[in-house]
Amino acid sequence: MATRWGICSAGKISNDFTVALKTLPPEDHQVVAVAARQLQNAQEFARKHSIPQAYGGYEALARDPNIDVVYIGVIHPYHMSTCLLFMNAKKNVLCEKPLAMNTKEVKEILACAKRNNVFFMEAVWTRFFPASVEIRRLLAQGEIGDLKIVRTEFAVPLLHVPRAVEKELGGGALLDIGVYCLQFISMVYNGEKPECIQAAGVCLDTGVDETMVVTLKYSKNRMAVFTCCISAELPNDAVILGTKGTIKIPAHMWCPTTLVVNGKETQYTLPEPSLPLNFMNSTGMRYEAEEVRQCLLKGLKESAVMPHADSLLLAEVEDEIRRQVGVVYSQDCQ
Repeated sequence: MATRWGICSAGKISNDFTVALKTLPPEDHQVVAVAARQLQNAQEFARKHSIPQAYGGYEALARDPNIDVVYIGVIHPYHMSTCLLFMNAKKNVLCEKPLAMNTKEVKEILACAKRNNVFFMEAVWTRFFPASVEIRRLLAQGEIGDLKIVRTEFAVPLLHVPRAVEKELGGGALLDIGVYCLQFISMVYNGEKPECIQAAGVCLDTGVDETMVVTLKYSKNRMAVFTCCISAELPNDAVILGTKGTIKIPAHMWCPTTLVVNGKETQYTLPEPSLPLNFMNSTGMRYEAEEVRQCLLKGLKESAVMPHADSLLLAEVEDEIRRQVGVVYSQDCQ
């Protein structure tokens, strides 16, 4: 039987996720409903994507008995309230990254998932790309020896995007794009907590971070460093250095389609979208969707690839980085 999806919000990322689902077999994945704050937006989205049901308001979607799992694509200051709404209605949830504004909110979301005995996952789509699966395989087999350092960066000009710069919209480089660098490092070091975190950053007049450079020290003298920035563009690559070799993602480390292992390059092509996308390589969201389906079929409440513990670790490290740089959201004061 197909996994029946409900889509929460009719924004750009929800568009791309819905397009990505269309690249999977219809007997496995179906979008049965969409909800937006304005009914008109939901109806427009439903028409565009041939979705049978459109709702004005998220409560109606939460009440829909024909939904197996809800994809949440609202902006992150609203992640917690939206997650709680659906999970309290006993719905399984896939929620966009960053999961929440801080550790306190993440803990509340994860506790709610456990209390309601529902499946829950943060939508860190990068982890499910074939290139990421191969990276984990290579590391598990010791292909590049003992790990020494991980370096990664994500910098794109976003100063024109209100969501990226306004504090009340959850703006800032770290939560919006730095989370990709952090999750990558955390994946390589197998969800281990860093022993030491050193962050330096530059903030905008709005009080959110424009640029961050973060150094992380792990056990056994292993290091990591990442840069994130919303005012310029970097090569946006990632490198894992070991005693016996190197793994490199040449560009777009957050949606990887190329892997270079000790100089040998492998391409991982993505399926073509049936409708225009808003973001690069968005059909790659199909892999996280399929992971959700497989977890639901097995009766699991979390994914081993992106477990609850990893979501909590990301939030804790982000909180410490923000503390050092002086980025405070209203959610931190509640």
